[in-house]
Amino acid sequence: MSNRDLFNASWYLVDRQVEAGHGDRPAVIGPTGTWTYAQLAAEVAACAAGLRALGVRPEERIVLFCADRIELLAGYLGALRMGAVPVPVSTMYRDTELAELLVDSRARMLLTSPEFAETARAAVTLTGGAVPLIRTDDTPGGADTEISWTRLAEAGAAESTELYPTWAESTAFWLYTSGTTGVPKAAMHRHGSVAYVAEHYGKQVLGIRPEDRCFSVAKLFFAYGLGNSALFPLSAGATTILEPARPTPEVVAEALAKHQPTLFFGVPTFYAAVLAADLPADTFASVRLCASAGEPLPAELYKRFTSRFGVDIIDGIGSTEALHIFLSNAPGEVRPGTTGRPVPGYDLRLVDDDDQPVPIGTPGNLQLRGGSLTTGYWCRTETTRAAFLGEWLRTGDTYVVDDEGYYSCLGRSNDMI
Repeated sequence: MSNRDLFNASWYLVDRQVEAGHGDRPAVIGPTGTWTYAQLAAEVAACAAGLRALGVRPEERIVLFCADRIELLAGYLGALRMGAVPVPVSTMYRDTELAELLVDSRARMLLTSPEFAETARAAVTLTGGAVPLIRTDDTPGGADTEISWTRLAEAGAAESTELYPTWAESTAFWLYTSGTTGVPKAAMHRHGSVAYVAEHYGKQVLGIRPEDRCFSVAKLFFAYGLGNSALFPLSAGATTILEPARPTPEVVAEALAKHQPTLFFGVPTFYAAVLAADLPADTFASVRLCASAGEPLPAELYKRFTSRFGVDIIDGIGSTEALHIFLSNAPGEVRPGTTGRPVPGYDLRLVDDDDQPVPIGTPGNLQLRGGSLTTGYWCRTETTRAAFLGEWLRTGDTYVVDDEGYYSCLGRSNDMI
């Protein structure tokens, strides 16, 4: 794909399936029922037209402070479609923290769902009320300046629904880092990166196919959850299952029984919680493969879970800066206690503190290069320069690799003695 080839990630994820004649295939299962690809495409186009009619221009930021519902997905894809930059942010933010991100991102609009409307209103007030608020519901109430989901669609009724001519290299969306190592920073990602992670991890590691149904414990505002619940299933013509509630073992068990997912995405603490909840042994009967990320999966936890539920877990590591997982175990090739081998399309190396390669079996700082890396942090020039060594990203993790190419995590580099 040339840097100047027209490419829009919204088309790649939704319209492409409709154009291929798969419009009647189920795309999303959520609290409001099942949406086909044709229905999702229409909702995304209406959202894009509505944003355009309300004055949003290409490359302006739209912060998404929402529960995992169809409107969040349509808002994300609709912004991509009309060339704007969606910014999904954590729904765990307080009003002061959200206000800081609205100011930092120079947000043009804020999209929120009923669960978080009060916090969103307070954040807008703290910014001086300059950011219009779009609600995903149509219930009465709120300031006159607030825009309901229906009003958004009505505003765009006379607008063009054409795709904005973005390139693969155009900025598509931002993801804020967790802030565990300082103030949250916005990692900027390109339209082409969506296809890159879908083609490399989604197809070549997960082996995702149209018949799959994906369920993720991690929410859409996480890089991990965004891939699991949007980029991978939609790119393959598969189905995503959205659950707005907090993912307790009981909530997830109910969703598993009701929707029968085939791919399940969790984190080690959740897999441990599932075991502690003593759920029935057939809870994961529909699941053909589980994935884990976020922190290393202990070998003992892996063995206990797979023995109890009879489904394999592939552990991996990704980052906000890389968009998704770049190092992972693979189906049928799991080495418990390790993070696996490099995902196709990514190069990894271990270096010492002088950025010189270390021998196999020697701990080193993990560096990464690949086609989905962030183009940098928004308005953080020095931080961006410090994070990269040429085309290599410093991950901040210490690893050791064996002679079969399996990497094992030793911790964060700045935590090592």
